[in-house]
Amino acid sequence: MAWITKKSATTTIERRDEPYLTSEMRRKLDEDYLPRFEVKKGALLPALHMIQHEYGWIPKQAMLEIAEHLGVPPSEVLDTASFYEEYWLNPKGKHLIQVCRSIACEFCGQREVTEAFKAKLGIDVGETTEDGRYTLVELECLGSCGTAPVALIDETLYENLNADKASRLIDRVNDADAGSSE
Repeated sequence: MAWITKKSATTTIERRDEPYLTSEMRRKLDEDYLPRFEVKKGALLPALHMIQHEYGWIPKQAMLEIAEHLGVPPSEVLDTASFYEEYWLNPKGKHLIQVCRSIACEFCGQREVTEAFKAKLGIDVGETTEDGRYTLVELECLGSCGTAPVALIDETLYENLNADKASRLIDRVNDADAGSSE
């Protein structure tokens, strides 16, 4: 099997003047986290969490700043951030739709629910709508097997879903957004 290569060596990183890893974040890493670890690399996960908590995702510039501060290769920061599903490497939409793909949900119609969301939003799993309003992802388990299939939209759990209910949920969110902007 042939290796699939990427042109990562020619990747350009958009930069802003202001650093993502602020002086306060650096101070917190140095004083609160680094003393807990034998090596600086041990603070990599807390550093990624700090950035994501502050900005909602982890820009490439921030990864470079973390690598520099911790003295680790940028590739290790990217490898770590891309390994864990909890880290966002791209901005997510205003509304996050998370469909459970556990075995219980799969047996009860999760695929049809996911397809309904995809059709209604015009995006695939892992994508964000062009207007930045919705991001669709699948999760391994939302812990509601008895009411499968389920999805979490923002902070609200929706149970016993089917394709029609999923489509109507998007309409409900759109209506709520329209009502709040008036």
